[in-house]
Amino acid sequence: MDRKNEEKRGLSPAITAGWRQSAGVRLLLLLLFVLLFYFNLSPHLVPETYDIKLNTRAEKDIKAPGEWVDEKATQLAKDQAAEKVEQIYSIVALRNENLIAQIFDRMEQLNTDDQVTQQNKIDIYRTEIPRRYEEFVDNFVKNNRGNGTYNDSLLDEMARVVKAQAYTIPEETFYKMPRLTVEQIAEMRQVGVEVVRKLMSEQLREAETARTKVAELVNASALDDRTAREIVQELARFAIMPNKFADKEATDEARVLAKENTPQVVIKEGDIVVSKGQLITEEIYERLQGLNLLKEQKTYWPQVGVLLMSLLFVLAIYSFLHQTGGFSGAKPAYGNVQLLMLLTIYLVNIVTMQIVGMIQTDSVSYVGFLAPAAMGAMLITLLLDIHLAFVSSILFAIIGSVIFSLRQDQLFDFHYGFFIVVVSFSAIFAIHRASQRSTILKAGIIASLFGVISVIVLQLLGDTLDRTAMLYSATFAFASGLITAVLVIGLMPFFEVTFGILSALKLVELSNPNHPLLRKLLTETPGTYHHSVMVGNLSEAAAESIGANGLLCRVGSFYHDIGKTKRPNYFIENQTNIENPHDSIDPKLSKSIIIAHARDGVEMLKGYNIPKPIRDIAEQHHGTTSLKYFYHKALKQAEADGVEPDFTEEDFRYPGPKAQSKEAAIVGIADCVEAAVRSLRNPTMEQIDSMIRKIIKSRLDDNQFNECDLTLKELDRIAQTLKETVVGIFHSRIEYPDDVKQKERLA
Repeated sequence: MDRKNEEKRGLSPAITAGWRQSAGVRLLLLLLFVLLFYFNLSPHLVPETYDIKLNTRAEKDIKAPGEWVDEKATQLAKDQAAEKVEQIYSIVALRNENLIAQIFDRMEQLNTDDQVTQQNKIDIYRTEIPRRYEEFVDNFVKNNRGNGTYNDSLLDEMARVVKAQAYTIPEETFYKMPRLTVEQIAEMRQVGVEVVRKLMSEQLREAETARTKVAELVNASALDDRTAREIVQELARFAIMPNKFADKEATDEARVLAKENTPQVVIKEGDIVVSKGQLITEEIYERLQGLNLLKEQKTYWPQVGVLLMSLLFVLAIYSFLHQTGGFSGAKPAYGNVQLLMLLTIYLVNIVTMQIVGMIQTDSVSYVGFLAPAAMGAMLITLLLDIHLAFVSSILFAIIGSVIFSLRQDQLFDFHYGFFIVVVSFSAIFAIHRASQRSTILKAGIIASLFGVISVIVLQLLGDTLDRTAMLYSATFAFASGLITAVLVIGLMPFFEVTFGILSALKLVELSNPNHPLLRKLLTETPGTYHHSVMVGNLSEAAAESIGANGLLCRVGSFYHDIGKTKRPNYFIENQTNIENPHDSIDPKLSKSIIIAHARDGVEMLKGYNIPKPIRDIAEQHHGTTSLKYFYHKALKQAEADGVEPDFTEEDFRYPGPKAQSKEAAIVGIADCVEAAVRSLRNPTMEQIDSMIRKIIKSRLDDNQFNECDLTLKELDRIAQTLKETVVGIFHSRIEYPDDVKQKERLA
């Protein structure tokens, strides 16, 4: 409803503006979203139940809604399979040769120490060697715990068994150790390490098995001293440990795996659980209970689940809009009008999917691919926002995968969800720059092609390749895109008129020179009209070079100076054969007149119900830039009058706001560039490039781009594009380097 209609109906603009941003109305709309999702999902997600009593006869056939497992028989089979799994043993590489090598190192160190008496050495060996055994085991456990090589239960079992099988060195061995020389110890180390390494290469559950072989290996070595052989034997027996241990975790995993691999006793989906007229026995009754088909078993948890799912969907939409600033700020991008339109789009899209779902059966399941699921995404892209369209496509895919799922035990059918995502995304990419109705049809054809590819992919990934099903699915998928395009073309005028939305098609309509405001601009301020057309050409090219909305820039440029029609003679482009009135008035008054054109333009645009994005460009294209000419003129006037200035440079700035969008910023740059080029009599390529970059740098240094998301790379691209466009528009006036050199030679 525009402002004139509101006044005719007796409604004040304040009241209507209030409901557009009212938190209460917004909450009501969000509640309607929840109800929309709930009532469309619950029939597909809440299971059907029957009023059946024991020892009565069934009134109709009852089929299993899904696979039902006979838990008792299945559990018994799993337990039996687990019992058959034998204990698993794992090898732990202890590297025991390091332990005996450490003992020999200590013997070499201690035996060469003359400060320690022989009795003290005996006492040290008696206490330190057994302690080293404990420390070796504990350190191994500590260093390997948590690194993934061995599980904790295996390390604990290893430590327990190894310590339990520790070897006790005879007492007389400790009395023999202090008498060994360095040479003997070195020879003994080589033999002892080799013996331990060889015996520990076997898998040992009992260390005693390997310890019985020590004497034979040592006696076969090159050691010829009997005492040395005896000591090496005892130390080797001491260092040998078991290395094969019961692995509880691996055994448990194997038993779990055995249970998992045990086939279940199931009733398949679609199997007749009860035939019509069949007596309901305890066994059948138990099956019905297991399948949750009894009305007495009915719970409200499924309804709660659907409600929570609906709330999550609404939360996703609201969070996206809130995070992108849709509901925040002084001028939120999404009011209740936009939210109501979004709700309407969701309603139309879901209802069309429900209609297609009603004619879908098990025998013709591929009918689901006929649903024009991309319609909602295309409408949201054209009327609201491309990013919101992507989010909505995901939600439509989830909802569609529920609506078109034919299996009772499967909440979501991946095939339809994948199909909806593919066609929606392809349609969004194809249509997001639409400026003609033919573009919608092209987007529909692209969606058709990608839909065909998606269903072919799904068929190829199936267990068996059904060529007939593939052909039908591809045909329906192709028809879906065409139906989508037709519906979007038909619904677009409804949404544009009902909600007053600025679409690309609406922009083309507003660019018509016969629009009352553009005719007013042309007849009353022809200079400003020509300037606006030039700015439109420049800004459109610059916007398209960085991926912004070029059409919005062009149309916004046509209207950006409409406020000048109130005082046309105060603007230089309209001063033909007349004196400049600013020469005879106070600079402060001149400043007020110049600044007012942005505010006046917004008011005029509101009066003609021009959409907000175009009003924003008119309001923001100057940002908070400074009117330096009038500021310096006022300074000179104050100096001439001999008084201190009662103003600052800030008083000679536009009130803003600064550009809030790329499009507003680009129009502002193009506005300055066009005026500057028009002031040059015979510009050169270098002068144009330097001038454009100086204008952009000046605005950048003045922080005019702080509130829009233009990057430095985009600004550089804008400068390059503006230069190329200016050269094309003012081609006859631009002097190229060769021309300049020729004139210099002639001079």
